[in-house]
Amino acid sequence: KDATEEVSKTSIQDLPLEQRLQSHIIDGENEYLSESLDEALQKYKPLEIINDHLLAGMKVVGELFGSGQMQLPFVLQSAQTMKKAVAILEPHMDKTSTQSKGSIVLATVKGDVHDIGKNLVDILLTNNGYTVHNLGIKQPIDAILSAYDETKANAIGLSGLLVKSVNVMEDNLRELNEKGIKVPVILGGAALTRSYAEGHLRSVYEGDLLYAKDAFDGLSTMDAIVSGKTDALLEAAEERQLNRKAAIDKHQSQESAQAASATKTLTRSEVSRENTVPTPPFWGTTVVENLNLRDIFAYINPTALFSIQWQLKRGKQTKEEYEQLLNETARPKFKQMTERCFNERILEPKLVYGYFPCSSSENDLVVFDPKDHDREIERFTFPRQESNKHLCISDFFRDEEECSSLGRRDVIGMMCVTMGGTISEYTKQLFENDEYQEYLYWHGIGVETAEALAEFWHKRIRTELGFGHEDAHDIPELFKQGYRGSRYSFGYPACPNMSDHETLWRLLDPTRIGCHLTENHQIDPEQSTSAIIAHHPGARYFNA
Repeated sequence: KDATEEVSKTSIQDLPLEQRLQSHIIDGENEYLSESLDEALQKYKPLEIINDHLLAGMKVVGELFGSGQMQLPFVLQSAQTMKKAVAILEPHMDKTSTQSKGSIVLATVKGDVHDIGKNLVDILLTNNGYTVHNLGIKQPIDAILSAYDETKANAIGLSGLLVKSVNVMEDNLRELNEKGIKVPVILGGAALTRSYAEGHLRSVYEGDLLYAKDAFDGLSTMDAIVSGKTDALLEAAEERQLNRKAAIDKHQSQESAQAASATKTLTRSEVSRENTVPTPPFWGTTVVENLNLRDIFAYINPTALFSIQWQLKRGKQTKEEYEQLLNETARPKFKQMTERCFNERILEPKLVYGYFPCSSSENDLVVFDPKDHDREIERFTFPRQESNKHLCISDFFRDEEECSSLGRRDVIGMMCVTMGGTISEYTKQLFENDEYQEYLYWHGIGVETAEALAEFWHKRIRTELGFGHEDAHDIPELFKQGYRGSRYSFGYPACPNMSDHETLWRLLDPTRIGCHLTENHQIDPEQSTSAIIAHHPGARYFNA
């Protein structure tokens, strides 16, 4: 902040050359960039400008981000300026000179469609002097090995969002072992924990295996690899594992006692099932298109969009400072993007939803034919808590005996929503055009509008089932489950099994709206989500 205010007092042109070069990068300032570089070329060689001044600016950016003084969108703005500066300098470089500090083959593993984390790693590494061979999403090990054989990169980086992706990473490591390849491997992704990577996966791989919690961690890890200083990282990882083992050993007897007393044979919780079973407006499924984006945008959760997707976090800022940041940056940007979405076909919302007769059977939820309520057609099996309230999703639906007494089946709602493939193509284009900040913003919009559509249509379902009037009056309260029942998505704590998507797909057939499942049971396009809906008043989110 102080640096920005100092620059604002005078023109960036009035700063000493070396300070000016760094300021262009730190502030993401493109105005007068060409002039500054032209002046620098009179004094330094192109590679000296990059390595000694521009990369020094990127180092400051990394330090500011690490200390919470710079937000990710502004980091990406700096990266854009860095990219532009290098492009201006490239024509002045000796073609035979090497510019790269090192190289990495980077990929999202097979079956995983998420690439935002991997692409952020690409952006930071590329703009800090590395060559990145970014293979994209859903990459099988054969493609990764082929790229490594061709490039002889210093490292391989594997990314993935899902728990299943962690299993794929392990398979990939074993494949590297079989082929005698011991290149350093960096692993990262939302589902991967440091303890699992440094513990189990480290024991699997015969080469150096390193964990990166985020893009900047990946940058420092690559610095260590190319400088031959990974020993310190590996020793620190080993020490953490020893400390974890000691902590586990210390509580082993207590955990054994808890496990012995856990009610593993419990067939249901104490959830009351005296609630009225609603009557759906129809049985079976239907496709809904031509949705009004204005209706959907009303259900976007701005907190999730700004702080999670765009990563504009409060950090050490006061409440007033953070509010100023949102007013000056996030809200105007959101307004601008909203208008574009209303006027252009960047988002293409569609959904398929429906209602099925059902009943519970211990941990199972049995789904019956909409045309023949006595014929079972599918069955979900959900995990049950071994402690706490011993909850299981099936407990929120009447069992066979209760249905017989009632004279009818219970009812379950299901849906799959998508914002279409155009937004995926658009964000890909932004990334390839080095428009990194816009890439982050539009990726976040795509993900959050899919969530908004699910929230909007869940309200529609509650209305159709006859209890929409019980909803909280304000939309922000709906984000806190201010309504009756719950919308459960596979992969989350109450129903973590992603393979349940296959059952949902047979029931709903979301291929009708362009949604397909990957090998890891993930929905493609990425800007999509699905859910089963429990109408029970006691149905809430819980961890099974």
